[in-house]
Amino acid sequence: MTPRTGLQLDHRAGTGPAPVTVTGPAPTAAPGTPVTARSSDAGEDPGGDRPDPGAAPGPAASSTPSSSTARGAAEGTSGAPTGGRRGAPLGSVSFVGAGPGDPGLLTVRAAELLSRAEVVVVDGPVGAALAGRAVPDGVEVLDARVVREAADPAEQAPTTPSARARATTRLVTRAARAGRRVVRLLPGDAATFEGLAEELLACHRASVPFEVVPGVSPAVAVPVYAGVPVTTAGTDLVHVLDCARDGRDVAGLGAARETVVLLGSREQLAACARALLAAGRSATAAVAVTAGGTTTAQRTVTAALAELPGLLEAADDDALPGPLVAVTGPGVALRERTSWYENRPLFGWRVLVPRTQAQAGGMSALLAEAGAVAEVVPTISVEPPRTPHQVEKAVTGLVTGRYEWIGFTSVNAVRAVREKFVEYGLDARAFAGLKVAAVGGVTAGALREWGIEPDLVPSGEESAKGLLADWPAYDDVLDPINRVLLPRADIATDTLVAGLTELGWEVDDVTAYRTVRAAPPAAPVRDAIKNGAFDAVVFTSSSTVRNLVGIAGKPNPSTVVACIGPATAATATENGLRVDVLADEPSAAALVAALADHGAALAAAAAEAGEPLQRPSERRLPARRRAR
Repeated sequence: MTPRTGLQLDHRAGTGPAPVTVTGPAPTAAPGTPVTARSSDAGEDPGGDRPDPGAAPGPAASSTPSSSTARGAAEGTSGAPTGGRRGAPLGSVSFVGAGPGDPGLLTVRAAELLSRAEVVVVDGPVGAALAGRAVPDGVEVLDARVVREAADPAEQAPTTPSARARATTRLVTRAARAGRRVVRLLPGDAATFEGLAEELLACHRASVPFEVVPGVSPAVAVPVYAGVPVTTAGTDLVHVLDCARDGRDVAGLGAARETVVLLGSREQLAACARALLAAGRSATAAVAVTAGGTTTAQRTVTAALAELPGLLEAADDDALPGPLVAVTGPGVALRERTSWYENRPLFGWRVLVPRTQAQAGGMSALLAEAGAVAEVVPTISVEPPRTPHQVEKAVTGLVTGRYEWIGFTSVNAVRAVREKFVEYGLDARAFAGLKVAAVGGVTAGALREWGIEPDLVPSGEESAKGLLADWPAYDDVLDPINRVLLPRADIATDTLVAGLTELGWEVDDVTAYRTVRAAPPAAPVRDAIKNGAFDAVVFTSSSTVRNLVGIAGKPNPSTVVACIGPATAATATENGLRVDVLADEPSAAALVAALADHGAALAAAAAEAGEPLQRPSERRLPARRRAR
C-alpha cells in the first residue's frame, strides 16, 4: 500500500471514466478547462487526435524536432523546411500560463517572455486585457477567437478542442515560421489548458521550437484571494470539478471534510450544486462563489449549498459575471477571519488619476496595492520649448562652469535636462563641482536615478517656499560664482526667482519644457467624471486641478477629492471642489496612504452603524445642472 504523503487531490471532469486520485502537490485547473487523469489507449495522442497521415514519426511533443532543426534554431535559421523562404530565420512559440487574472501572478519566466515577444496570441477579452498591460507597445496582439471567426464568418465556429486547436495553431505556426517570437498566452495554468497537446503536436509537425511555461491555477488561487484556504487541518481531500461538461460525476463527494472546487458559468455551477446535494452533500454546507477572481473587480458571495442554485440563476452578468470559481469545505468557515484581498481599504474603488501616462505608473501601482483601479486621464502634455536656444545655452553654461547652483522644481525639469544631455553626449559627470537643489523627494528621486545626489532638499514644506527657507544666501567670500540656473516650465511662478534674488543670487530662469493642456477625454470618461462613477480623484499639482476642470468639468460631489499638498488643495477649493483628503507630505506614496486611511475610516463607520459598506460611487449624487 502506498503511504499517503501530503494532500490528495481528485481532479474530475464532468464526464468520462473514473478519475485517478493523485497523491502529492496540488495539480491545477483553469475555469473551462477539464483536467482528467485517465489512461490513454495505446497508439493515441494525448489530446485524442491521431497524428496526421503524413506526419513524421517522433515523440508526441518535442521542442527540438530534430538535431538539424535545433542547430538551425541556435544559428537563427531552420535546419528543416519551415514553409517559408529557405534559410529564413526560425522563430519559436512559448505556451505561457497567464494565471487567474492578476498580472502580478505571472511567473518570472512568463513576464520575461512577454517582454521579448513579437506576437502574442490570446483567447478572448480577458487574455487581451492582460496582454495589454504586460507587453510592450508595438507588439502585435492577436485574439485567436476573433481570427477564427474572421477567417470564414459563414462557417460554423469550431466546437471541439481538437478543431479549435487546429484553427489556432495555423495562426501560431505561421508567425513562428516567419521568424517571429510568439507567445501563446493561455488562461490559468498552461499545463491544464484544453487543447494544449494538439497545439504542441502542431508545432512539432511544423518543426517549430516550443516551450511550455506553467502558470498559477485559478482553482487554488481564486479561493485563497477570496479568503478561503482550500486546505485546513480538518481537510482530507481537495476535489477540483470542471462543470463545463455535460453530466455531473460527483459520486463520493458528499463528505464534509473534503473541499470541492467548482469551475464554470452560473448555469453550470447551479447544476453541479444540485448534483452535490443529490450525492449527499449537506444542504447547509457553506459555499463561497467568486467572480473576477484575483482582479480588483473580484466579488465573492456566500450561501448555503441548497440556496446556491437559486442565487446563481437569479444573478446576472453585472452581479456575477463568469467564469466563476466556487468552493465548499472546511475553509469557507474561516473566510470572515482570513479574507485579506477584498478587505483592502480601497478595494474595488475606481480612482481617477489626472496625470500624463508616463508619470502615472507609480501612482497606479500604489493604488492597486490598496485595492483600487486607477484610470489615467492625461490633463497636460509635456513638450519641448518652442525655441531650444535658451536651454541649449544653459546646458553649455553648466559644462563651462557658469553656475554655482542648479535648482530642479519638478521631475519634468530633470527629464528635460537629461534628454538634452543625452543629445549632446553628456552624462551625470558634467555636474561635478555644481551644487544641486531639488524641490522635494520625488524630484530628488529622479535625480538619484540619474546618478546625482542633490545637495539641498527642503527640510520642511516641499515647495518653492520650503526650498527658499533652506537655500543659503550668496556669500562673495565662500561662493566663487553668484549665478543659479532654474530649468522650469513655461508657466512656472516667480516665487523662487524673486526669493533667490533677495538672497543675493543672479538667476537664469530658463524654459526647459512647455505644459500644454491635453485634449478632452472621450465622452464616456467625461460622463463618468460628472456623474460620479469614479470613487475618488487624486490631484498631484495645481495644474492638474485646473486642467481637469477645464477639459472634463468638475467631479461629482460624491467623488472623494484627494490633494498632494496645501497649494493643490487651495486650487481645488478655488475651483469649487470639496477637499476630503490631504497628504501628510507631498509624495505619491503619502497621497495614496491618506486616501487609504480615508477608505478605512468609511468602512469602520459603516461597520459601527451596522450598515453595508458602500463605495462613494454607490452613493453618488445627481450631476450638477447648469443654471439657465
